[in-house]
Amino acid sequence: PGELTKKRCVPCEGRVPALDAATIGSFMSEVPGWQLRATAITKTYSFPDFAAAMVFVNRMAQLAEDEGHHPDFCVHYGQVDVTLTTHAASGLTENDFIVAAKIDAF
Repeated sequence: PGELTKKRCVPCEGRVPALDAATIGSFMSEVPGWQLRATAITKTYSFPDFAAAMVFVNRMAQLAEDEGHHPDFCVHYGQVDVTLTTHAASGLTENDFIVAAKIDAF
């Protein structure tokens, strides 16, 4: 996740259109392990235990606040499922890929 981790999310509030399929494909190559699911990208992270999963979630929460772009997530004992989409655009925007790359850089 080279260049994406250097970028900052920009507020969109519905003013930014969702990305087209070609652009999504290009960004997908920059976030290995993420899966395209309709209008979102998802990834599952594994940890040795619940405490380690929660450390990850807390770091992700701080990143989300710093970027102003918040993922959906589900915590299991040693696993965290993360989903990113831009609700205001009804699809994916560059912000989703920026946050995905920054999460992967932890």
